[in-house]
Amino acid sequence: METKEGNSGIEEYFDWKGKKADPKKHGGMRAASLACVVEVLENLVFLSNATNFVAYFTKTMHYTFSESANMVTNFIGTSFLLTIFGGFIGDSFFTRFRTFVVFCIIELLGMILLTVQAHDTRLQPALQEKPSSSQAAVLFSGLYAIATGVGGIKATLPAHGADQSDHSKQRSISSFFNWFFFSLCIGGLLSSTIMVWIEENRGWNWSFKISVVVLGVALCIFIAGFPIYRFKRPGGSPITRILKVFASASRNRKVSSGLELINDEVGERSHKKFRFLDKALFDDTISAFQVKETRTFLGLLPIFASTIMMNCCLAQLQTFSVEQGSIMNRKLNNFQIPTQSLTVFPLIVVLASIPTFEHLANSYKNKMSENHYILDPLKRIGLGLALASASMAVAAIIEFKRREAAENGHTLSVFWLGWQYLLLGVSDMLTLEGMLEFFYSEAPDSMRSICTALSWCSTSMGYFLSSVLVSIINSITGKLDHEWLGGRNLNHNRLDLFYTILCILNFLNLLNYIYWAKKY
Repeated sequence: METKEGNSGIEEYFDWKGKKADPKKHGGMRAASLACVVEVLENLVFLSNATNFVAYFTKTMHYTFSESANMVTNFIGTSFLLTIFGGFIGDSFFTRFRTFVVFCIIELLGMILLTVQAHDTRLQPALQEKPSSSQAAVLFSGLYAIATGVGGIKATLPAHGADQSDHSKQRSISSFFNWFFFSLCIGGLLSSTIMVWIEENRGWNWSFKISVVVLGVALCIFIAGFPIYRFKRPGGSPITRILKVFASASRNRKVSSGLELINDEVGERSHKKFRFLDKALFDDTISAFQVKETRTFLGLLPIFASTIMMNCCLAQLQTFSVEQGSIMNRKLNNFQIPTQSLTVFPLIVVLASIPTFEHLANSYKNKMSENHYILDPLKRIGLGLALASASMAVAAIIEFKRREAAENGHTLSVFWLGWQYLLLGVSDMLTLEGMLEFFYSEAPDSMRSICTALSWCSTSMGYFLSSVLVSIINSITGKLDHEWLGGRNLNHNRLDLFYTILCILNFLNLLNYIYWAKKY
């Protein structure tokens, strides 16, 4: 049975005893800050593994580079795609707190399994051999248990943290997402420095062991906040309600009498968006809230779809950019710089910009109305998409120069890759942070986990799109001459042309986004 909220959209919170939450005791900045602390640790574990899985798959498990690159993009893509499932569970059946705990335990079990494999040579293939069926089974079981856990965590943690904010003030919600993204970047900074150093100098055994401990600590910290959190009761399946609205609107599509009365009931906004859904109200089992819920969700989808192409570019930082860096000059005096540590540059910029933005926002909050920002979420997303296109143009130029230098017997410095890391890193910050706030704020109260998950799902679709584009380009170019991205030697590939194609596709996508953002 659906709760009152599921049918009416009334936003009610309760405490750990099941009573109505007291704003003085439950929620607020103290409770929301715990979500930020947990995000630091969770993202540290996720990124440190995702960034370095290519090397682990190639050097320890003896997969080819192309196989390893696709395995990583598929793993990351699956992790973020499963956020929709995690969000569905958090909105429909469990509280977001309980959903987080369950999925965090699943991720922890996956990490333990990979830790055992990294420690036991019997679970690893012999030199120059591919993994056996049992060894591959252990690898993929651990890998996709982690992906499942990540999906549930990333769907529910930001929504749970935002639930602790004061919803009467949009500025409070905006501030939470700024600091949540700040925490995400802290985790990324630690993973690209300390964890990368440990993996390259102490081996995978230590990396996986530390990840298990850190994730266990994150789970304990999150559970410790149980008495001070405020919770939302699950409102039943929003997917079922949306399907019922579509089915009813379809059955009544030819009915016209009484439509004016229905429009009065739903409100003026129904005249602007998806008016065909109003006919669902001819069915007595469909409420005005359910129609509004469906209309709101549909309105978010074009914005969501317009961000996928940017995340396709982001996938290159975990695959081809790592391979580029491995054959470039990585020495700084006597220190060998890990390619993955180039993410430090954009992270430092982001970590400096968020407190600056918060300071400016607080300084001018008395001059701004409730619904206006220094840079609202849609504008942030648009700026992020523009930077993604620029980053691919820069990446194409740098790869062309790298190949040219290699042909002349020179090795380009790995620091040249810093430009594409910087531009894509800032692009990711603006786009993802803007999406998290936009989807949470615009979502119906009963669908906030699912709608927040759209931000991560966009990342998933981008990573899968990257794999598809690589396959298509290799197929086409293989028939014409030779595969642009198929060889083991990057100097014989045409990665620069691939980056050029991504630049053009991103520019066209930016124009598409501008159209939908203006229409929203």
